[in-house]
Amino acid sequence: MGDLLSSLNQAQRQAVLHDGGPLLILAGAGSGKTRTLTHRVAYLVGDRNVPAWRILAVTFTNKAAGELKERLQRLLGDGEPPWVSTFHSACVRILRRDIEALGYTRDFVIYDDQDQERLIKDCLRDLDIDEQLLSPRLAAHMIDSAKNRGIFPQHYQRNDVWQERAAEVYAQYQQKMKRANALDFGDLLMLTVHLFEERPDILNRYRDRLWHVLVDEYQDTNRVQYRLTNLLAGEHRNLCVVGDEDQSIYRWRGAEISNILDFERDYPDATVIRLEQNYRSTGTILDAAGAVVAKNTQRKGKTLWTENPRGDKVTVALLDDDLEEARWVAGEMLRLQRQGRALRDCAIFYRANAQSRPFEETLTRNRIPYSLVGGIRFFARAEVKDVLAYLRVVVNPADSVAAKRIVNVPVRGIGSTTVERISALENEAGSFLAACRRALQQNALKSAATEKVGAFVSLIDSFRNMVGTVPFPELTARIVEQTGYGPTLRDDPSEEAQERWQNVEELLKGMEEYVANDQTLNDYLEQVALKSDIDSYEQGADRATLMTMHSAKGLEYPVVFMTAMEEGLFPHSKKVDEDIEEERRLCYVGMTRAREKLYLTHARRRRVFGDFQTNDRSRFVDEVPAELLHEIGYQAQKWEAARQRIEEMQAPPRVPSPREVHVEYEDGLRVGARVRHASFGVGTVQRVEGSGDSQKATVFFNSVGRKKLLLKFAGLEPV
Repeated sequence: MGDLLSSLNQAQRQAVLHDGGPLLILAGAGSGKTRTLTHRVAYLVGDRNVPAWRILAVTFTNKAAGELKERLQRLLGDGEPPWVSTFHSACVRILRRDIEALGYTRDFVIYDDQDQERLIKDCLRDLDIDEQLLSPRLAAHMIDSAKNRGIFPQHYQRNDVWQERAAEVYAQYQQKMKRANALDFGDLLMLTVHLFEERPDILNRYRDRLWHVLVDEYQDTNRVQYRLTNLLAGEHRNLCVVGDEDQSIYRWRGAEISNILDFERDYPDATVIRLEQNYRSTGTILDAAGAVVAKNTQRKGKTLWTENPRGDKVTVALLDDDLEEARWVAGEMLRLQRQGRALRDCAIFYRANAQSRPFEETLTRNRIPYSLVGGIRFFARAEVKDVLAYLRVVVNPADSVAAKRIVNVPVRGIGSTTVERISALENEAGSFLAACRRALQQNALKSAATEKVGAFVSLIDSFRNMVGTVPFPELTARIVEQTGYGPTLRDDPSEEAQERWQNVEELLKGMEEYVANDQTLNDYLEQVALKSDIDSYEQGADRATLMTMHSAKGLEYPVVFMTAMEEGLFPHSKKVDEDIEEERRLCYVGMTRAREKLYLTHARRRRVFGDFQTNDRSRFVDEVPAELLHEIGYQAQKWEAARQRIEEMQAPPRVPSPREVHVEYEDGLRVGARVRHASFGVGTVQRVEGSGDSQKATVFFNSVGRKKLLLKFAGLEPV
């Protein structure tokens, strides 16, 4: 026990040795919350003799769950591990066993955002609702918001025409989801809570098993996650929650800061422990960040301190415009590199993904390798989604979204008219694949279409017969070859086709790893569906990192550049009243990612949708005490900027190699992205302008040249 406690400070020890009952650990940024959480579990197992399998620890990302598992294995050895999981994975495990009580079957599939929007489009068409009045993306957001609060369609508010329309779409959507035996991310949580509330016997089984429930990042929980954790801990009341109200930045995703602020109201006998010693940042950075977040009223209050050196002052740089800002940041990074800093030490943060463009272009011109968190996720690429759709239909023939995706992929002559005729039978038949069979039985298709649809159905049946008889990587390889998908890509000499084929090969390679771990096809599809955006991000290669401040949560860097620190951009112009406190918390999160050096940059003017815009300096910069700042005006940088422009003119622009530019996941269309259009084929995005329903993109297609498209109707898919 002494060894377990020797590396902990006094507050951490107090949390680890807590006797029992509700425990709230308020863990400031960089205060060692993961160490405290894992040592708490090790103490329960090693000193309190709690069987590891009676402990559940939940967090939000696969990456965080993986780190918890690794640390616990080091502390506990090779014995039976505790149940460590994300919220969604834990709910999947529960539902795989007991969802039949809700009228689903255990082999349900999980829909991602793209699947969800495809199905919503079908709902809008069935209900004769114009997508201009209610876009699929907005409808998806409204449905997600309802599920985050645990609201089923029958309880959805219908106070006006708008809500009435949304309620109809929600109800239709849920009917189609259940018919397809499919769940989206919101369902995983909401249906688990519903299961527990409808079937107390099932809830009691889990309560009897779980003596201790520990929740990480409690400030990010939504209403359904709050109900879930309280249900599970309702009998033993050994609920330990770890979080920081100052880092609650996901209100737009359903998180409710009141869950952590009101914990003592829910559990009057709770013990509250504050972890205030920071092990990450310099004293100056902590004081600066603390001064900003102290302006908020929705907080319990903490004062972070550190034994680290005071460090440099926070640099505030005022540049002439956004291009000069990007050049200055690039120049500063090169200066730090000459002083011995690695590029991987540096991160550039911005409020919105669209703000990355000038930095990407400038880093490219200056030959600075970078990793962009905000590109296209591997499992969101069209060819990967196509192959996975085949597997989903093989596992679950009721999956209509997947079946419609692949019915004519690769092209087999089944056009949109045929698909519409089949879809007309879908409600009667129960799924799109079943509707294909019914259309064949009723001779509802023309002779040519009958032959092609019959061949498609036979192909799927042949693959279904292989399930369980061959390893699923081999099954996937057969699908790729026998459908003609692989040969089509290999026979196309274009660079784009070869890149797509490499992605398919990479998919097959990855499957072998799952088989080596004795995982089934269902296990594989489940884990792929639950991968989050940040899971694949690694900080190993020597590249600078570009990402939004939301994506930066949970990460840390020696050097951080927080850019576009201007009113209207950060805080965002749409964030007012209570939202301004969340924006301030987001600023605090960004600042506390920095270990040694922190830069805050802003510009006198900035190009926004083709026009110059002038904004005041962000109030968050002004909230930092002046004695903590080292301010640089843009006039002092004119000579350096001119020198850089001369160097750029002398050195021809060069596109970095794949080793220099690394893209991790998608959160919007960006310049340089490769996209596919139904009529024009594959092209490269050259310009993005506007926002919302009026957003447009200029795309260069090899087949027809440059086209300016309204994104709302273009139907572009990432390549």
